[in-house]
Amino acid sequence: MIIRADLHIHGRYSMATSKNMTPELLSSQGSLKGLHLVATGDAFHQGWLSMIEEATEEVNDGIFSVREDKKLHNEFLQEELPEGFSKNPETKLILTSEVEDSKRVHHLIIIPSLDAAYQMRKKLKGSLDSDGRPRVRMSGAEIQELALENGCIMGPSHAFTPWTSIYKEYDSIHDCYDETPDFVELGLSADTEMADRIEELQDLPFLTNSDAHSPWPHRLGREFNEINLKNLSFSALAQALHDKTITANYGFDPRLGKYHHTACTKCYQLYHPDEAIKMNMKCPCGGTIKKGVDYRVEELATWDEPHHPSHRPPYIHIMPLAEIISLTYSKGVTTKFVQKIWQELVLKFGDEISVLIDAPMDELIELDPELSRRIRAFRDKTLQIKVGGGGRYGELVFNDDSSEQNSPDSTLDSFL
Repeated sequence: MIIRADLHIHGRYSMATSKNMTPELLSSQGSLKGLHLVATGDAFHQGWLSMIEEATEEVNDGIFSVREDKKLHNEFLQEELPEGFSKNPETKLILTSEVEDSKRVHHLIIIPSLDAAYQMRKKLKGSLDSDGRPRVRMSGAEIQELALENGCIMGPSHAFTPWTSIYKEYDSIHDCYDETPDFVELGLSADTEMADRIEELQDLPFLTNSDAHSPWPHRLGREFNEINLKNLSFSALAQALHDKTITANYGFDPRLGKYHHTACTKCYQLYHPDEAIKMNMKCPCGGTIKKGVDYRVEELATWDEPHHPSHRPPYIHIMPLAEIISLTYSKGVTTKFVQKIWQELVLKFGDEISVLIDAPMDELIELDPELSRRIRAFRDKTLQIKVGGGGRYGELVFNDDSSEQNSPDSTLDSFL
């Protein structure tokens, strides 16, 4: 079976995370997005664990479903459905947590059971309940050893970002771990074309996840994985990663990522890395210049061009539908205007991912000619991007055949 999975999010107890983050909303909104499996995030935090236990029940090996009396129903999907439209199956949940080690490197852990989460809580050295993402006084290798003892799947989070990633701290993943990790998460500022220039990553599967801090579909699933599983279970997911049966990675064009290019963290001025180094990584505005993911990959690269191993699936650039609507009409992503169009499209085609990837273009044109041109441009990659860096997301600009262009917001910061 082929599933769509977003395996890295954060619960409501993490810093700068929406209080709307609940297991019930993760499942409900995940269904609208078109996801079959979503991470719980933060499964070492007692408050979040208690919410998960209250709202869900384990329905298969390591897979959780929202209890019937807790399920939320999307009001606009309760009306009589158009002919040919069927509701998506309920989005299931799987226990996960991101952990920060003693060198501020972030690791993503996928957990097989509530018992394993509680067993690891006893041995993780740090304050586990002060923030959803715990900071522990342990090395990456020590965390990995504990994870393996408890049957977990583990790998580095957003491997190239300049603040809290494995390649921020080390030149090789083997300098951090004693055992080869189960996967490498690329993060929003990198894709397969970049990562497959690094020889030591050739045998590892790549994950693309949203790292969402709120449950709404323009955040949840903004990056996701398409995976071939024998069944929907933790053990089947572990086997799929071992066998490298990821069939596609979906994610941002990395130029839209907020750390893609070397830039100042205060004024966001972009710099060539050589220039930044000559300036001792200090911007004239007084801000700190952060090395971009593109340059970090360049430093680590074995080859000038990517060498894709036979198991590597395609990487398909995608972005949230509400953002494309927002850019088309210069309206805020959460406005009633944008949400109305979004709901109409989801009703018509079943879920957001289907609208972006599969919906017939002639039907989209009939519904909304302006928006359909933007979706076509995104599918055809006939768009321009002002590269992000220094903590500010890139800017997306669609090419128009007409003389008039809609002006996008200055950055994607307001959306993401």
